Amino acid sequence: MDRIANSFFSARQEDRSCFVAYVCAGDPSFEISAQVCRTLIDNGVDILELGVPFSDPLADGLTNQLAAQRALESGINGDDVLNLVKDIREYSEVPIVLYTYYNLIFSQGLENYIRKAKEAGVDGFLTLDLPPEEAGDLCGVCREQNVKNIFIIAPTTSEERMKMIAESASGFIYYVPRTGVTGVRDRLSSDIGKNVQKIKNYTELPVVVGFGISTREQVKEVGQSSDGVVVGSALVNCIGEELEDQKRMIDRLRETTIDLVAGVHTC
Repeated sequence: MDRIANSFFSARQEDRSCFVAYVCAGDPSFEISAQVCRTLIDNGVDILELGVPFSDPLADGLTNQLAAQRALESGINGDDVLNLVKDIREYSEVPIVLYTYYNLIFSQGLENYIRKAKEAGVDGFLTLDLPPEEAGDLCGVCREQNVKNIFIIAPTTSEERMKMIAESASGFIYYVPRTGVTGVRDRLSSDIGKNVQKIKNYTELPVVVGFGISTREQVKEVGQSSDGVVVGSALVNCIGEELEDQKRMIDRLRETTIDLVAGVHTC
């Protein structure tokens, strides 16, 4: 089953973009993280991007760094992340992509880890610090297990390298409309649509846009020119800013998710 392809197909049938939600697995504990994931899924998220907690998350801004720190301090490890995926598979077939760093995969043995991830129900990997030029081993093992590899294209990516990334990627391509790290931004780049179309010259894969999107209006704007919209920090803030009141945390997350997901339904 290709859950990722099915999600994009279903969204196209509804003439809209996919809504992709990012949260860090295990933030701030396994039990609360399980509730967070269920809240996102129950309120319309099409694809779930789970961050694997890491002590040196170089691609992340402060919001997601603190989320990873909270998860690690609660004792979350790699097996816990896969157990969280297994829990989700008890009630949902939503596609799950692990947002991770290569050492977290390599240190466990590529074949061993990818097999375990596939068995748990993982659909793809977005490995932040692994460029496609060095990803041959990982991509090969993932192809054997029918797990997708998502790669990032930035505004600074040359067209020659864009073509190479498109040839290496599977599942979808993640376009980051600005340089830097993750985090909420007040304004979006004005050339997102143009650059998404440029990427589409080299691939038939869906192209999603993320990093900095935080309001329903921004979701709607980006969704008009892309196949998917990724929101992370705006959701993670619902967790990090409500640590003292779990009910308030989940209620705020539910309300925020409903509001943001509405953006892809009004494109």
